[in-house]
Amino acid sequence: MQHKKFTVKHITNADIKADGVLDEAIWESAESAHDFWEYFPSDSIQAVKQTDIKMLIDDKNLYVGITVYTAGKNYAVQSLKRDFRAGNSDNITLLFDTFNDGTNAFLFGINPYGVRREGLVSGGGLDLRGFTISWDVKWKGDSKIYDDYYTSEMVIPLTSFKFREGEAKWRFNSYRFDTQSNETSTWVKIPQNQNIYGLTFMGDMVFEKPLGKSRTPLAVIPYINYLTARDFENESSINDFKFGGDAKVAIGNSMNLDITVNPDFSQVEVDDQVTNLTRFEIGLPEKRQFFIDNNDLFASFGDARDSNPFFSRRIGIARDTADNTIENRIIGGVRLSGKLNNRLRLGFLNLQTEADEANEIASNNNMMLALQQQVFSRSNIGFFFINRQSLKNYDFQTDDERYNRVLGIDYNLISEDNVWNGKFFLHKSFEPGGRWEDLSTGTRVEYNSRYFNFFGKAIFIGEDFQSDLGFVRRTDIL
Repeated sequence: MQHKKFTVKHITNADIKADGVLDEAIWESAESAHDFWEYFPSDSIQAVKQTDIKMLIDDKNLYVGITVYTAGKNYAVQSLKRDFRAGNSDNITLLFDTFNDGTNAFLFGINPYGVRREGLVSGGGLDLRGFTISWDVKWKGDSKIYDDYYTSEMVIPLTSFKFREGEAKWRFNSYRFDTQSNETSTWVKIPQNQNIYGLTFMGDMVFEKPLGKSRTPLAVIPYINYLTARDFENESSINDFKFGGDAKVAIGNSMNLDITVNPDFSQVEVDDQVTNLTRFEIGLPEKRQFFIDNNDLFASFGDARDSNPFFSRRIGIARDTADNTIENRIIGGVRLSGKLNNRLRLGFLNLQTEADEANEIASNNNMMLALQQQVFSRSNIGFFFINRQSLKNYDFQTDDERYNRVLGIDYNLISEDNVWNGKFFLHKSFEPGGRWEDLSTGTRVEYNSRYFNFFGKAIFIGEDFQSDLGFVRRTDIL
């Protein structure tokens, strides 16, 4: 099949209002991405109801104009909440692979009523573990409904993306759900055995003018909390004053620096309610914004189900003397992540937590360093070092609780056509008096073609393997 592409025209003095109405004359000069293919119910014919996507760009924003043709205007929309779930409702989603590596992408979506969502795709979009809508960024968008189609407009600041200066193209794809025609379609044809948000099957959006250096935004989010309460029966009162904040700094076009001081997570989206009928804890996804950008750099090592050496939700909680999970205040920290060059990514995190001697909780320094080097077409090798260490020796601590370190290497296989994928990892933990039984290793391989699928997996976790900042359901297993 011919490789699909379209040109994104560079404009100046843009006066495009994101109201969902494509009435600006400049849209007439824009090339479009059209001729969508069915993904469901068939994946071998062009879509019955087509979609037309146009894009324009200036030095600050990417402008997107979309026309979505439908059988009527009886749209199914399950929720008007931001970051809605796309399945089983009418909407369209755009995927931007800004580094052209088939590994990570930015996602923006909108439905007929102008409700927006944004997210990140990592790991080539192989499975849901590489898909998150917890990422938040500021952008504008709205829709307008007509008799047999709806239109949408988006204005996305270029600072929302990470990309290389001088880039001439991005890889791009789009998918939409049409409940009235019971049809799911994509711009670039994707076989049904592959995920609809997979990054293997993408076309190109070619920039009329190479991208320049993105301006460096600084986002500061301070907070002040004051609590006062009085117990009239015991004639006592409580006055609690807290302040702190977060800052996000873009370093060049491809690196992020996050800084937090005495963070307050009261505004974080509540976790999904899950009923756990097993004897194992549940690894709920991270939703704190400080940890979201490039989260795959830190959290994709090992096996997500059985042996993940770094699970960011461990930072900020601890167990008290009664073995109950309680909050362990974060004093502050930094997080640096992004691309060093075309094929090398860096992640560094360092956070300090507060001591709570009444509950026998030590003050700990939590650090992780991660490197990911792309090899071959889409595969990569990752290295990491994790250190959790108490600042001093506490009377309530045993010697083997003073520190915990984990060192490891992962090889992630993704073939160019996405037919083969897999992983091999070897991790070792270090703690006072540790032995060679503190290893975790595993392998996974999958073959996924149109007519045949094979999956195999094996994991060994030594009896003494321990990662205090990880998610390890149990040890001494093979």
